[in-house]
Formats: sequence, structure tokens, C-alpha cells
Amino acid sequence: MHPFAGRLAYLLGLVLLATLVRENSGAAVMSVDFGSEWMKVGVVSPGVPMEIALNKESKRKTPTNIAFRDGDRLFGEDAQSIGVRFPANNFAYLTDLLGKTVDNPMVELYKKRFPYYNIVEDPVRKTVVFKNGEDLYSIEELVAQLLQLAKEMAEDSTGQQMTEAVLVVPGFFGQAERSALVQAAKLANLKVLQLINDYTAVALNYGIFRRKEFNETAQYFMFYDMGAYKTTASVISYQLVKDKATREILPVVQVLGVAYDRTLGGLEMQVRLRDHLGKEFNKMGKTKTDVFTNPRAMAKLFKEAGRVKNVLSANTEHYAQIEGLLDEQDFRLLVTRDQFEEMCKDLFERVVAPVDRALAASGLSIELINQVVLFGGNTRVPKIQDVLKAHIKQDLGKNLNSDEAACMGAVYRGADLGTGFKVKKFVVKDAVLFPIQVVFAREGDSGATRLVRRTLFGAMNAYPQKKVITFNKHTDDFEFSVDYAELESVLSKDEISNLGSLNLTRVSLTEVAKKLNANKAENVESKGIKAHFSLDDSGLFSLANVELVLEKTVTEDDESTLQKLGNTISKLFSGDSDDEKVTASEEPTKEEKDGEQAEDKKQEQKPENTTANADTNSTASSDEDGTKNKTDKPKIVTIKETIPSKVEITYVVPLDGDEFKDSQKRIRALDEVDQAKKRRETALNALETYVIDAQVKLDEEEYSSCATQEEIEAIRKSCSEISEWLYEDGSDADAETYEKKLDELKAVANQVYARHWEHRERPEALSALKQMISGAEGFLDKARNFTKEGNPEKDVFTQVEIDTLERVIKETIEWRNTEVAEQKKIAKNQPVRLAVKDLTDKMALLDREVKYLVNKLKLWRPKVKPTPAPKVEKDNAKNSDSKSGEAPESEQVVEEPPKEEQNENNSSEENLDFDEEKPEINPSKTEDGSEEQHTEL
Repeated sequence: MHPFAGRLAYLLGLVLLATLVRENSGAAVMSVDFGSEWMKVGVVSPGVPMEIALNKESKRKTPTNIAFRDGDRLFGEDAQSIGVRFPANNFAYLTDLLGKTVDNPMVELYKKRFPYYNIVEDPVRKTVVFKNGEDLYSIEELVAQLLQLAKEMAEDSTGQQMTEAVLVVPGFFGQAERSALVQAAKLANLKVLQLINDYTAVALNYGIFRRKEFNETAQYFMFYDMGAYKTTASVISYQLVKDKATREILPVVQVLGVAYDRTLGGLEMQVRLRDHLGKEFNKMGKTKTDVFTNPRAMAKLFKEAGRVKNVLSANTEHYAQIEGLLDEQDFRLLVTRDQFEEMCKDLFERVVAPVDRALAASGLSIELINQVVLFGGNTRVPKIQDVLKAHIKQDLGKNLNSDEAACMGAVYRGADLGTGFKVKKFVVKDAVLFPIQVVFAREGDSGATRLVRRTLFGAMNAYPQKKVITFNKHTDDFEFSVDYAELESVLSKDEISNLGSLNLTRVSLTEVAKKLNANKAENVESKGIKAHFSLDDSGLFSLANVELVLEKTVTEDDESTLQKLGNTISKLFSGDSDDEKVTASEEPTKEEKDGEQAEDKKQEQKPENTTANADTNSTASSDEDGTKNKTDKPKIVTIKETIPSKVEITYVVPLDGDEFKDSQKRIRALDEVDQAKKRRETALNALETYVIDAQVKLDEEEYSSCATQEEIEAIRKSCSEISEWLYEDGSDADAETYEKKLDELKAVANQVYARHWEHRERPEALSALKQMISGAEGFLDKARNFTKEGNPEKDVFTQVEIDTLERVIKETIEWRNTEVAEQKKIAKNQPVRLAVKDLTDKMALLDREVKYLVNKLKLWRPKVKPTPAPKVEKDNAKNSDSKSGEAPESEQVVEEPPKEEQNENNSSEENLDFDEEKPEINPSKTEDGSEEQHTEL
């Protein structure tokens, strides 16, 4: 057996694995469930299943807190600790401030809950900015830095770079909030594959593990979520549907109805409990200072209220206790579950309202719902469960991981959207919460101008989808706006005000008259101006393009090659066939709509009718030569002219341009400070660890025997000096100084460590050399039988080659024996004579000689000797010659060697007692030969 064949196979396997990792390094995808209170990060990478990334404390969820203090930036639990002492420096519950102007009711509620923050208005965008001293922090910047933390967690978990993510958002996020979150992700250098609604992500997670339970009959579920900030109820259907394109039967999860309460959640309960504790402390009269006027005391009360609230979910009573709450006065108070439920009584009355509204939106009754499934941390409150159970009169589903379901559903969606994975398809159809309409002005016959409204995306319509609206009465430049529509039917008055601006965009069209006049002709008819709109899978609305559509009637002789090419290009870029069309006209009455539909139908049929008439009326006459005169047939050609459009966003000015670049610079500066801090901490830890390690090792005989007395004294002296310096002048040194000190200490100690390593590793290297020599000698014994002198029929090797291998083996043995003997004469603390590298060099030389002969044996094939032609009898030859008159051909016959000889010649290696060990490659199951680039989940 070749001694290093197994090791070689192992190394080749590592190289192959490293190559595959490099090829797939860009395939990893992450998801972020960015909640009001907690952040969960999901990851998936090639060869690794979906999982939750752990933070530096090895926890599965991280508080969405970020704090700044004395030039340091802190996240998560570290930020929470700072927030207890310096509340204004710790920023939390940021998601509901995204995309809001300072006059939004949600911002006013935030100020009321957390009075110690100084919130100012961005002078340009009118959005929320935190001011702390001279420092200003926009919402997008703070969220971006938390997303950066999520990105680092994902990269640490997978060991791969993360660039793509699916972000979980509340379903009630409008255009402003969604756009702001996308910009924050862009600041964090993350490409957003999709913004997925929280209930949709949970429903997807619920369905992928139960796909075998679904069939062609729809099954209905309700998912009830109560988080820190809000409560949502959603009605979901699961059904197997045949895909029209692929003809596959795929599971489909569809959102049918959604309702929410934006201010009902655990945070409001925690704030009420905090205020209750504060009032009770004031009643105790331990200090004349009102606890509500002290931000630090309020932060302590808020933290304790959260702890007590969680404990009361499992216990009927618990003590709230805080040391040194205010003016060094301690606080201790018994809180019962009944007291807690009483102070939140009005909140519990609002629990069932989203359930009823979601059912109404879906058009289903509670009897058709298979199960109401809970998720969200605050559904663990017993009172919440009691109220829900009493209302729906059925058991609640508690078989979901309420903390991680949304995050895991989102990462599955990310794997589906990413390029490096192949997942089992699960079709997702979300629903529009806020209807969107187009509003434009039209001048009537009387000269009066009025507004015309046309709904583009109605409530509970499935998305992603595209729509086309046709303006067929405008002949000059005009404007139209895109707004939220008919919100009164889906939202309460308070919820509408929380949504912010109801106006989304204003679109100005130019060159309308110019384009129309340029195409005026008797055979040209305008079909109106078509505007193409899109609502993508992130729920983001956009205007794709605007174009003037004309129909030109031409004959076949009139249509030039250039026109044909233009028509082909026009059709390639037309999206009409895939878009749902909405016709905007002056009068929105039913009669006019019917008339327009009839006109549209007439126009659509016109080309066919014209062609049909042409075929009917065309006559063909024959002349004397039999030729036919053919009447030209009219043909309809569609012409499309792009109309220049300017889109102005009217809800909240996005973070863009110079402001975006300024935010990038500020975040980059903070990153550089953190990197410098991390480098300094790493260098300091490395120096302290090396000093302690060196002192400990010198007390061990294993190491001290490898050092001279002078070296031991020098190392101890250096360690002592560095230790004193670290606790005096060196406590504030920079990273470069620590690294320089470490290099100086290593220069003294590494010589001793190197000798120790040589003495420790030498026996194993000698053993490996011995095995190689033994294997080479065994090979040599067998190889002698494959020379011309030993076996003329199997002359694989020459005698020179055999002699060379024998000489190398002999020289290696003599060298080893001599060097080992000389090394034994040298003390362990003296320079090494027989180094491990010398042994590996000798092994490499011997291995090369053996491999050369092994490869030659593999390539050798026995020579086949031709068999002489059989003798032909003279009589037969004469008869043949007399019959054919030609000389007979001699036929050469090569006899096949005996079967035993064939086997011997074709498998010469098997006749040896040694077999070269070969790496076994077990390819994983592939589909379409592309498994290298896809991971199946």
C-alpha cells in the first residue's frame, strides 16, 4: 500500500471543497425580521440549511437598540445597558418612525411614550431626526446601522459575504415606510430582494412544512399576531393549483383579508405598567422629586415594567424591585396579574376587532377557518388568549415558533429569489391593503373642469401585478396624480391619519401635442395615451412608462422593410398583453363605460373586419398568360411614441442625492472608529494572552528544557516589563503599539517555541518516513518481477530504474540513521540538527521516485504479437484459381490470447500485493446537471 495515498486523497478533497466554497461564496442569502423591539436574522448558504444567526452573546434575537456614548457606538444589550443610565443616548422602537414627518400622529405618540428624546425636523425632508447634543441622527441612518449589525451576524454565521436580503415589514407599511426601509438597506450595502409582509412570511413558513396536507380544495387559516407595537389578523388560504405555463401542480398561499390595530401591542401595556409603578413610587413619598421628571428613573421603571409584564404571563403575581431608583431610594412593589389586566382593560377590549375586520375583508365566516394560529411575543399573555378563544369559540393554534416564524419564512423566500439555490416552489400571492387610484382633470363640453378618479389597485387585489390606464381624450400636455383611494371603507379615521400623506406621486406629461401633430395623417388614428403602472412583490408602486399609441392603415405595397422592423421592435417593448387595462374617460358613468368598452371592442375588431372585407371584395382576373391581378389588402400597423414624463414623489422626500452621500460618510466614519477600536482590543488581548502564556509555559518542563538559562531570563524579563507597562503607561496605547510590543516578545520566545515544536513533531515525522520506506521496499520487491531480466513478457521497468529506486531507498535509510544518531547527541535547548522539514523533503524525494514507477506501470500495455497466416492447400488454391481466374488473397488472422493471459495483461496492477488507495467521490444528487450551483431546500 502506498503510504501517502490516503493523505493525498484527503488534501485533494480539501482543495475541491475550497473550490466549491469559492464558487458559491456569493450565493448566501439572509433575511431580517426587523421588529419594533427585537431583530431576528435568518441565513441560508450552499450546503447549510436555513437557520437563525446568533449574535455575539450566542442569542437568537437581538434588541433593536443603538446607542452612542463618548465616541463609542453600541448595539443590542450593550445599548440597553447604556440606555438605563443615559436614556437619551439609546435609540429604540425605530420602525414606526420610518417614512414619517414630524407632525404624524405616530411621532406624537412616540414623544409621549419616551419624553426624554429630543426630536427635531429635517429641514429639507420634514422627517424625524434625533438630536443629542451637537449630534444629529436620521431614522434611515440608525436603521441602516442596525441592518449592518444583522449583516455582520449573518456573515459570521455562514463565513460568507452577504449582499442580498429579504426584509420583513408590517403589512400596514405604506409607500413612504417601504421606500425609507429600502434606502436604509442601501445605506447598509444590502440589496433588497423583497420586502415581505410579516403575516405573509409566517404563512409561507407554516405552509412549507405542511405542503402534503394541501389539495385542490382551499383550506383557510387565520394568523393572529400581537407584537410590541401593533396587532394584525390575516386570513390565508392554501390550495394546490396547476400552473398555466409549466403545467405543474403547485401549492399557493394567498392573502384574502387583513386588518390591524397599529397602537395595540406589548409596548402600550409596558408603558402603562411603567406609569403605574411611577405613581406608586411617588405615593411612597421617599423623595420630594417627581419620578416622572427624571429620565434615568423613567428608563429604569420602563425596563422593570417589561420584566414584570413577561413574568406575569406565567405567574399570578410578582414583585417589581429597583435599587436606587431615585435619589438613592430603592423601590419594591407587589404587582398582581389582576392589577395588570385592570390597567389594560380597554386594550383587551380591542383584541378581537382585527379578527372580525379581517374576516369581513376576506368574505369568510369564522366557521370556515380551520384554525386561528398565534404568533408574536405578546400573544403569550394569558388574557389575550382567553379573549380570543372566547370570541372564536375554538382552540387556538400554538404550534408556531412565534419569535422566528416570520424570519424563517422570509429566508425561504430569499432562497427562492436568490441565484444559488433550488427550492421547492411555493407560490405566494399577497394582497393590497390600501387602494391606489389615478386622479386627473378633464374639461367637459360646458368648459368646466372636473376631477376624474380611476382605481388602479383595489383593496385585497393580489400583487405583484401591472396595470395600464388609457387617456383617450387628451390632446395637449397634462398632469395626473396617484393617491390612496377609498380608505374610509378599509380604515378608521385614526388609522388614515397615521398613514400620513394620502398623495403619492404627481406625474407631468410633455410633448403630447407635438407627438400627435407629428403623426397626423388620413390613415393614422390615435388610440390614446397609455400609462403603464406596476406594484412589485415588495408592495412598491411605480410608473413604468407612458406612450402614445397610434394605428396606421397601410397596404402591403406601402409597408417598407424599415416599417416592418419598427413594428417588430415596438411589439417587443409593448407590455399590453401582460397588463390589466383600465380605460380612463371623461364620464365615469356606467353608460359611458359600456360605450367605451363597445368602442374598444370595435377598434380591436376593426383590423380583422377590414381584412375580411378586403378578402371578400378583392377580385382576381386571368389574362391570356394565366397571370392574376391581386387587389392590395389594407393592414393595421401599431405605432408607439414615448411620452416624456416627470414623476414627483409627494408623500415623503426620499433620502437621496447629496443627503444620501452625507449619510454614507457619517456611517463610514462610525465604521472606521469601530474597526480601530476592535483592532486595538484585539491587539491588547493578544499581547496580554501571549505574556501570560509565555510565563506559564516557562514553568513547564516540556518548554523550559528547550530553552537556555539566558533565554529563560530574557523572556521572563520581557514579560515582566510588558505587564508593568500595560497597567501603567500602556493602558491607553494604540493598536500599533500593542502589535509592536507583541512582535518584540515573539522574537525572543519563538526560538524556544520552535525547538519545542521540532522535538514534539519529529517522532511522528520519523514514523511517517519509516512507513514510506517500508512501502517503497515492498514496491521494489514486486517491481523486480516487471523487468526484462525478471520476466521478458512483462518488461515494464528498466534495470536502471530499479537500481535508481534501490539506491534512493538505501541512501534515505543511511541518512535517517546518521541524522537520528547525531540529533540524540545534542541537548534539547541547542539548535536542532534534524528538522521536520528535512524529513518531509526526504519523503517527497522517495515519494516522487515511487510515483514515477507506479504511473509507468499504469500506462504499460503488453505487446500483441501477430500470428502467422494459415497455410492454404494447393488443391484448394488451384481450384480457386481455375474458377475465379485470379490469384487468391492471403488472409491474416490474429489469434486472441487466452483469457487468463488477457486478464493478466489488462490488470497488471492487480497482480501486485499493494493497491494504491484512491479517493472515493460520491456525487450528490443533481437535477439538470446544475447541482453545483444550486442548493435544494
